[in-house]
Amino acid sequence: MSGTSRSNTGRRGFLGAAAAIGAAVLVPASAAPALARPRPRGQRPLFLGTYTSQQGGGTGIGLATYDADSGAISAAGTVEGVADPSYLAVHPDGRTLYAVDERQDGGVTAVRIADRRVLGTRPTGGAGPCHLSVHPSGRWLLSANYLSGNVAVHPIDASGALGERTALVTHSTPAPGPGQDGPHAHQIVTSPDGGHVLAVDLGNDTVYTYRLDTCAGTLTEVSYAALRPGAGPRHLTFHPGGRYAYLANEVDNTAVVCAYDPASGRLTPGGPQSTGTGAGTSYPAQILVTREGTYAYLANRGHNSLTRYAIEAGGARLRLLDTVPVGGDFPRQIAFSPDERLLFTANQRSGSVTVFRVDHATGELASVGRPFAAPIAVCALPL
Repeated sequence: MSGTSRSNTGRRGFLGAAAAIGAAVLVPASAAPALARPRPRGQRPLFLGTYTSQQGGGTGIGLATYDADSGAISAAGTVEGVADPSYLAVHPDGRTLYAVDERQDGGVTAVRIADRRVLGTRPTGGAGPCHLSVHPSGRWLLSANYLSGNVAVHPIDASGALGERTALVTHSTPAPGPGQDGPHAHQIVTSPDGGHVLAVDLGNDTVYTYRLDTCAGTLTEVSYAALRPGAGPRHLTFHPGGRYAYLANEVDNTAVVCAYDPASGRLTPGGPQSTGTGAGTSYPAQILVTREGTYAYLANRGHNSLTRYAIEAGGARLRLLDTVPVGGDFPRQIAFSPDERLLFTANQRSGSVTVFRVDHATGELASVGRPFAAPIAVCALPL
């Protein structure tokens, strides 16, 4: 989680008593095969999420650039006027950036990338939004409100700006898990086939599947998958084959392989698997899968590491390889560069971003460069 206070979970509790209220795949895959994409060269944009209401936090969305070959990061300013932008996503056309405003009165903000102009903020209808994603059509912004346990939909117009909310759905059933005070929606993403939207709820130990009406922007629940009580699911990532997905469970320190049926949208979780971090919980945060579907990486905040898994049996199995130190404290979020040659970790407590080179043949990670200082770094989005 991020900066608000959360009941008996690790995420927001580490931030202290703040009054105000952090890929998933951030950019839907293009129609071209991933391996055929041209390799970016030179300096590339990097956007950084933070908390503006926290002591030592930033003053808006951090701007930086990174070298596509070396991974070296350089500061490039700030987009002011965006409150607590703890999670970021970009429109499929690359022209508009979106941020959650993770406060009690939650909001989502659009920023035009070309001139860094804030296009406006819309209320999410909930409290503490901590995740958002853009539907592959580019017409809808999906967001998850952690504190109020609901998910919202906003239309996106031709300019990239957001319209009035078209849907708000609260996760009322099943009952909250052990130690939880209610539902806590933590993530909302679109399935690879584009047919369904899935919302991960930490408080209810549940992943909900919805069908999005792409004309009206409404959500209709079609199924839900229950995790074992107390798992605390936080983040889900699909295998590129579209038949399996992987869940990072924040509370019980496990990963889970789930079968996915594109026709029905039904998710079927398997058994819990080790994160390789030892006894206790390390508050797993986010899991990424390589474009070939051969390796997965899981960020562990308490252990300050990345767990490496080999993906086997066409996506049906994770095999634990090892853990790699992140070179920072409390890795809240991780993201690949567009060509997946680099992996970025946003380290919340150390206020830093660290970068790794990814070997797609072996799955090995090699730290590159020095940590880049960024105030309360809770999200790093490289383009």
